[in-house]
Amino acid sequence: MHLKSMTLAELTTLFKDMGEPGFRAKQVYTWLHKGVRTYDGMTNLPQTLRQKLAQEHPIRPPEAVRKQESQRDGTIKYLWQLSDGNCVETVLMRYEYGNTVCISTEVGCRMGCAFCASTLGGLVRRLEPFEMLDQVLFTQIDSGLPISRIVLMGIGEPLDNFDNVLRFLELVNSPEGMNISMRHISLSTCGLVPKIDALAERKLQIALAISLHGPNDEIRDKIMPVNKAYPMDQLLAACRRYFEATSRRIHFEYAMIDGVNDREQDARELLRRLKGLPAHFNLIPLNHVEESPLKPSSRKAVARFQQILEEGGITATVRRTLGGDIDASCGQLRRKYTKGQ
Repeated sequence: MHLKSMTLAELTTLFKDMGEPGFRAKQVYTWLHKGVRTYDGMTNLPQTLRQKLAQEHPIRPPEAVRKQESQRDGTIKYLWQLSDGNCVETVLMRYEYGNTVCISTEVGCRMGCAFCASTLGGLVRRLEPFEMLDQVLFTQIDSGLPISRIVLMGIGEPLDNFDNVLRFLELVNSPEGMNISMRHISLSTCGLVPKIDALAERKLQIALAISLHGPNDEIRDKIMPVNKAYPMDQLLAACRRYFEATSRRIHFEYAMIDGVNDREQDARELLRRLKGLPAHFNLIPLNHVEESPLKPSSRKAVARFQQILEEGGITATVRRTLGGDIDASCGQLRRKYTKGQ
């Protein structure tokens, strides 16, 4: 295991097994979570220990091979190249309440959603905990902007990388590390029901976001293959169990797709199916993907959809479009880069 994927307790055990005093583990842990790129930067460690660690436990930081900054809103999109040559995207978004980073959890994705560029080409591999942590750390270091919130909504399905994602959450929440509150972290899933139940058992205070994108099985089946494994009734039942276990309101992500899921009857069907479930709807103007025939809904259709939900008692907001001039749709920058190689 990479040293940065270890908890402080695990690192302490490792150092004691190496014949080193326990306090060295905390020194190394602190340096790693500050984003040092080499052991030479760990100036309070003996030279012999630095050399041994460099040989046996290389740090392998990512490299920013592309960086695009929006001239409209200051959003910054990074394409990080990992030590094996694979690339993932990270987006830094600026809001009045603070800076939020959207990170990837996998290289590629196997979920196959029709509107998403991340899944084109399928799943390459899952990210290790330190590779998720590095996206947060090095985005903060490179941008010079303090990060206070994290969303796991980039490339990949977080719950398809369940154990590594849970380890990442523990690390980024560590008081000796970045110490980002669980309440400031959102995790988005397309609907892996068994994993939603497993997450509920942990009773973490993160925000769970469900990529719903349709009011029924007929529509979800067409655009989200996962629905054939976990139909909507099963998914919504899991959402109710999650709320009962955590008392955390469910957030629903809903990409507004012209002529597919944006009709008035779709909004009313959602009201019927979600009755009694504390929920917040995030209506997302669809980002166009070159390889997809799907088009974004009109502003009028989005506004009417929002009105029907709110009149029915469900809070609904329209996501502010950020980074539209820098390949905003998740997976686009990585796909363009790999095509150009």
